[in-house]
Amino acid sequence: MFQAQPILIVEDEPLIAMDLADAVAALDGVVLGPLASVRETLELLDHEEVSGAILDCSLSDRDITPVALRLAASGIPLVVHSATGLPAEVAAHWPRLPVLTKPAAARAVAERLLKEMAKLAR
Repeated sequence: MFQAQPILIVEDEPLIAMDLADAVAALDGVVLGPLASVRETLELLDHEEVSGAILDCSLSDRDITPVALRLAASGIPLVVHSATGLPAEVAAHWPRLPVLTKPAAARAVAERLLKEMAKLAR
């Protein structure tokens, strides 16, 4: 369980975003977002603390690279849920980044994030 930790969801497809938000909330997470663009996500990160994140790679304004690199620099665990591969810069920086290919079940995506968060808690 997320134990009321803030979980960022960045997804530009509304139905998928809603499913992910429901899955995170069902596992006792506090949902931040869902957000659909890199611009609004970076703005949120300027003002909110995040314990974990679920990211789509292709958003309404560009790919997720700036967000993923910022989270990586802060040591924030994340998983990618996307129909496309990782952007080259993200893959080079984080070769073991968990990628769940769409359509993956929202609950499975949230549970994978829980596993990534548990790894860092050890």
